[in-house]
Amino acid sequence: MFHNSRRLLMVTAVAAMTVFATPSWADKGLMTIIVNDPSNPYWYTEGQVAKAQAEKLGYSATVSAHKGDTNTESQLIDTAITNKSKAIILDPANADGSVGSVKKAIAAGIPVIVINAELNQSGLAKAQLVSNNAQGAALGAMEWVKAVGDSGNYVELLGSPSDNNAATRANGYDTVLSQYPDLKQVAKEVANWDRTQGYNKMQSMLQAHPDIKGVISGNDEMALGAIAALKEAGKLGQVKVGAFDGSPDAVDAVKAGTLAYTVMQPVAQFAAKAIDEADTFLKTGKTGAAQEKQLFDCVLINKDNVAKYTSAFKLSN
Repeated sequence: MFHNSRRLLMVTAVAAMTVFATPSWADKGLMTIIVNDPSNPYWYTEGQVAKAQAEKLGYSATVSAHKGDTNTESQLIDTAITNKSKAIILDPANADGSVGSVKKAIAAGIPVIVINAELNQSGLAKAQLVSNNAQGAALGAMEWVKAVGDSGNYVELLGSPSDNNAATRANGYDTVLSQYPDLKQVAKEVANWDRTQGYNKMQSMLQAHPDIKGVISGNDEMALGAIAALKEAGKLGQVKVGAFDGSPDAVDAVKAGTLAYTVMQPVAQFAAKAIDEADTFLKTGKTGAAQEKQLFDCVLINKDNVAKYTSAFKLSN
């Protein structure tokens, strides 16, 4: 029931690649790409787009996953060092806990480009490329109020506490929703970006608060789990659900009318850009960007414009 789709519409060639590849050592050397968990289509896209871009520029590339574990992440950094990687593209496991791994790569003379999740220390990564989560959260929250109305009880599903994106999105939601005093948050639960956890937490919250009008979620996977729980309880027609990421399954849910909206992160854009900046740094000693942290604005997908989107995850040309 909770299969996480790895479909990347319009990216058939990329989707056919194996996530955990064996280095093939191209002329320019190896790019090591480390993501969170490729069972989630967002992170799968992130890794595969970066890999394709690296190969396009003449590098070999591997994609591996830490699944949110800093020990695994540290071991993957060790492997990258052993394999004499030219650069590491890293989606950090933990805003604080990943700092040591990044320092280890730097000590080995390997530049690190951070994507998607931020480090809490600047000046280490050569660049940090992330979605503008505050902008996206505000965009989503305003759409959520349109769907739910300006009064009633609601609940929230939160992402992993070790990921700064979770807090940024929650704060962005609160900045908008706090302007509506008759909207009451009656519960919030951490579901760690996961569909099954979203389902389980939604079941519990629904039992405690059967009168809710809305669910606002930190990502698509948790929202899709919540939708399954609401459907099972016969409540889906009464409760509006909003999400964040722009995954293929979420786009389909918006088309089907079971999801009010999703906020699309331009993951393909910044994953490819990270490779470009790593390549530029290796050639010139600079990334070409004006500053370390670079924000990429998000886009709202709702019933009015969803027909334009076959997938939110597209390979940059």
